[in-house]
Amino acid sequence: MSSLSTLPSSRATWRLGLAVAALVLGAALPAFALPGGGKTPRDIIDAQQPPQVQGVDVEEHLGEPLPLEARFTDEQGREVRLGDVLPKDKPTLLTLVYYECPMLCNLVINGQVSAMRELGLELGKDYEAITVSIDPKDTPAQSLERKRRHLQAMGKPETAAWHFLTGTEDNIHKLTEAVGYKYRYDEASKQFAHPAVVQVITPEASVSRYLYGTSFPTQDVKLALLEAAGGRVGTSFDRVVLSCFKYDGAMRRYGFYVFGFIRVGALLVLTALSTMLIYFWRRELKKGAAA
Repeated sequence: MSSLSTLPSSRATWRLGLAVAALVLGAALPAFALPGGGKTPRDIIDAQQPPQVQGVDVEEHLGEPLPLEARFTDEQGREVRLGDVLPKDKPTLLTLVYYECPMLCNLVINGQVSAMRELGLELGKDYEAITVSIDPKDTPAQSLERKRRHLQAMGKPETAAWHFLTGTEDNIHKLTEAVGYKYRYDEASKQFAHPAVVQVITPEASVSRYLYGTSFPTQDVKLALLEAAGGRVGTSFDRVVLSCFKYDGAMRRYGFYVFGFIRVGALLVLTALSTMLIYFWRRELKKGAAA
């Protein structure tokens, strides 16, 4: 009798255990494995974050144009249009930082420099770089100091094609809104809360890819630049390699693309067969001429 009386409570405990397990499992799963592809509503995400970072995010605006008429000041103190410093024949690495950032901005730029050193692509010839401060208080003198420091770390001259720009709040917002870069200023700490990301820009001045984090795999940066260039930079081999890799939006990186590999393999086989047939055809022609 006592064992029967405990059965309902045992079932309730079992159900509770299942519910708790489901909650724990749900928390452990990556966002892209959850129903809805991890697209949690913005207000729910903000409610779970400290007030200082609420609204800080990246809204990917792939294919969207940049505001070419936005005006900035370069490291030499000259006023320039964004459209004037963006190259029209090669891709660009665009970073948004601020010079008084105590940590994150330096990590992003240092990660970018580390990747750029190992790319196998030449700054100025194959691609360019632009860094824009999101703080209207930053100055051209600070831009020049940062440019010298980072180019020296790459072993490049001060004239290399990496532009450091400052601007007014209005022009900064034009650019950040165009690329979906959401940040906010915390009055208490006198600091900006912002994402860690590098944007890859096409020669047509539109957003091609976002590279997230503070450490950027060299292969991902190179493939993103080759992809943005549309075959206008890099070697023929680079373009073959690009066809074997595909960007994984969930993992936010490039992965091996088996169908691309098969397609390249089939092309190589076709080339080999064509060469062999041409060889035998020419040999038969020579035999016929000799007879």
